[in-house]
Amino acid sequence: MDILVCVKQVPGSSNVKVDGKTGLLIRPKKGNKLNPYDLYALEAALEIRQKTGGKVAVLTMGPPQAKEALEECVWMGCDEGFLLTDRAFGGADVLATSYTISQGIRKAGPFDLIICGKQTTDGDTAQVGAETAEHLGIPHLSNVIRVRDIAEGHITVDANQENMIVTVRIALPCLICMESEVNTPRLPSYRRKKATDESVIKSFTLEDFEDRDPSHYGLKGSPTQVQKVYPPEKSSSRTMVEGTSSELSEKLYSLLSEKKFI
Repeated sequence: MDILVCVKQVPGSSNVKVDGKTGLLIRPKKGNKLNPYDLYALEAALEIRQKTGGKVAVLTMGPPQAKEALEECVWMGCDEGFLLTDRAFGGADVLATSYTISQGIRKAGPFDLIICGKQTTDGDTAQVGAETAEHLGIPHLSNVIRVRDIAEGHITVDANQENMIVTVRIALPCLICMESEVNTPRLPSYRRKKATDESVIKSFTLEDFEDRDPSHYGLKGSPTQVQKVYPPEKSSSRTMVEGTSSELSEKLYSLLSEKKFI
């Protein structure tokens, strides 16, 4: 089975900066890390490969330094990596991002199974995986917490759907998004790091895609754009109330109502 894991390099700190004019996140060249949710997706892929054979590839979209994330994945056990990098991809919203990734998958594939993390820690939209599947025209399922079985042409998984756990059998090829409780990710191997050939990671630009229309990518292909970014207001004011339990509950209710919290 040929599996692809979609990953992203995210800022390693919550202290990030935003471009005041464009509203875009300023991505540092250093101090980045592999998105935590993607580690669970990667581990799931490696465990499936142990049972079914085949290969595990990894793909990311980002600036040239995003190659570091692919290298880490290879050191953990992936067979090859694909970096989608081009200035034309910059500033993409979730729709343009998912379309770019789908074009990269078409170029790198085909694949039997595509696995993504639940969401990223910088955007937190949890939309890119599902939208990528829609662009590819394949079935998808989010919030997967367990891979039960893989038979000829199908995969059976458990997914957390708010108030219940559902078991779903999905036809391959398909895309699934993994929750964090699915497994315990392994660590990168120093031996694999020393033995890895850089040629296992390939870079694709807009010119490598089937669709080379620049209006479908980056800011030009994004129907949604950030209008304003500002830090939340901080306040150290507080209100102290005293009295019996009954009096405190009434005062608390009045305060919450006054502030329109309830």
